[in-house]
Amino acid sequence: MPRTTAFFDKPIVKIVRPKTSSGLPDKPILRADRIFKSYSKANLAIPVLKGVDLEVPQGKLTSIVGQSGSGKSTLLHLLATLDAPDSGEIHFLDNRIDNLGRRERDRFRNESIGIIFQFYHLLPELTTLENVLVPKMIAENFFRYAFNKKAYVERAKHLLDLVGLSHRFTHKPRELSGGEMQRVAIARSLIASPKLLLADEPTGNLDRENGEEIMTLLKNLNDDESLTIVMVTHDPEIANESDHTIHLESGRVALKAA
Repeated sequence: MPRTTAFFDKPIVKIVRPKTSSGLPDKPILRADRIFKSYSKANLAIPVLKGVDLEVPQGKLTSIVGQSGSGKSTLLHLLATLDAPDSGEIHFLDNRIDNLGRRERDRFRNESIGIIFQFYHLLPELTTLENVLVPKMIAENFFRYAFNKKAYVERAKHLLDLVGLSHRFTHKPRELSGGEMQRVAIARSLIASPKLLLADEPTGNLDRENGEEIMTLLKNLNDDESLTIVMVTHDPEIANESDHTIHLESGRVALKAA
């Protein structure tokens, strides 16, 4: 049975996540080797990432932490193929993805990963249900989408029910709270049944109560669905509840802890 809104009516309960006895990550779903990335400003190259190596174990919740300016969001964007590194390689399930062409990148993002941003990026003119369906609308031509629309709508409703918004199908973003908008964004990120969920500060724009609800939801998705999640966060409490933590410091991995 899908989780309903009653889940969010209960007090937030901290979930204690057991660690593996070996303390070692499983076979990685995502791997980055010697990643360098710089940006240009006033004809000057500003180095952001300086040879990052990392592995993301399957079925785990991984946090990327570090001070502001350490390269956390830049790294997540590279892992999501929203940008390309200057050098180095990124592999997803042993397939190299950093050198894909534009159409291949778009297909990879639409079919294999989900992305959650800090600021939701919902389309204001669409309803909650329609916003969840947007990735399918974009990915498929009119006739294929029309043929499969009933199944897609049923999945979108199921996902909104899962995140506690079965009573908000027809509401538009302006009628939702910040926490509700982030739940819509989570449902949207899951519409294609991704193997990997990437989240850039998913609680950073929320108050503590809503942030805890979003984190409880993400951790339950990880536990119940074995969904691999990589999350950028500045919150040490969130990092402490993760299975695996990657610490960035001045564009380099300073410490890895399972």
